[in-house]
Amino acid sequence: MAGVVVLYNLPNILTISRIVVIPVMFLAIYIHSVLWSILAGVLFVLASITDYLDGYFARSRNQNSVLGRLLDPIADKLLVISALVIIVANQLVSPLTYIPVIIIMCREVLVSGLREFLAEFQVGMPVTRLAKWKTGFQMTAISMILLQHLPYIGTPVGVLGEWLLWVAGILTFITGYQYFDKCLDYIYTVENKKKNPVKQMEQEVKKIAVRVKKSVEKAVEKKTAGKRGRKPKAAGENEDGVKVKTTAAKTAVKTRRRKKRTVKKAAVKAAVPAKQEPSVSAPAETTAEK
Repeated sequence: MAGVVVLYNLPNILTISRIVVIPVMFLAIYIHSVLWSILAGVLFVLASITDYLDGYFARSRNQNSVLGRLLDPIADKLLVISALVIIVANQLVSPLTYIPVIIIMCREVLVSGLREFLAEFQVGMPVTRLAKWKTGFQMTAISMILLQHLPYIGTPVGVLGEWLLWVAGILTFITGYQYFDKCLDYIYTVENKKKNPVKQMEQEVKKIAVRVKKSVEKAVEKKTAGKRGRKPKAAGENEDGVKVKTTAAKTAVKTRRRKKRTVKKAAVKAAVPAKQEPSVSAPAETTAEK
């Protein structure tokens, strides 16, 4: 009974609905009518919205499940690839736009393979912020292209969707390269048990760039101070170039002054008994004379 509850909670139902609408959308390839094309576009838009809602409800209702984590990425990839196949089959974009379509499809296969490989070593591949932007552009572009048969506004919407698909293709290529690079870095570390020399070189270049930047900033500061007719502010000086004693210097001066006062007081105390000795011995001499 517990398994049935996990299967039919709201997030999982929304995830499964994205898979269910795929066969209905595929009928647009065989049923060539404006109404069915618009229906395919509307179904894709609704399925894209559920991609956000299932995660939101899973977090807000604390209904995260293993089945949901399994089906969610699979449903997303099936939905996107199916929609791209429909677009190409119905020739909804120009032949040149097939390039981002192929890039998106290849990237989905690549990332799936990388995740499966890294899962054997219990290494995760978290979704980056750029990948989320890619998904947003991708879903918006496909929705616009599928809805280009809408009356009055369909044509400009389809053209804009085609441009957005190119943007999604570029972001897809960048994120795919990032994931592949991380995987290669991990493989090199495991095989050689040391860091990738390319990564080490990149870190060294970054350190050198930071040093050069600091040197340039110092040179610019000196040049600016020289143009204003004053020397650059040095350590222990205020903005007007006046030397300001630090707290440690002030404390040292006060200590020296205190020692001097102590020495003077000791000298005065030592001198006072020496002056009183003659006045004490004088009466003795007078008595002897008498």
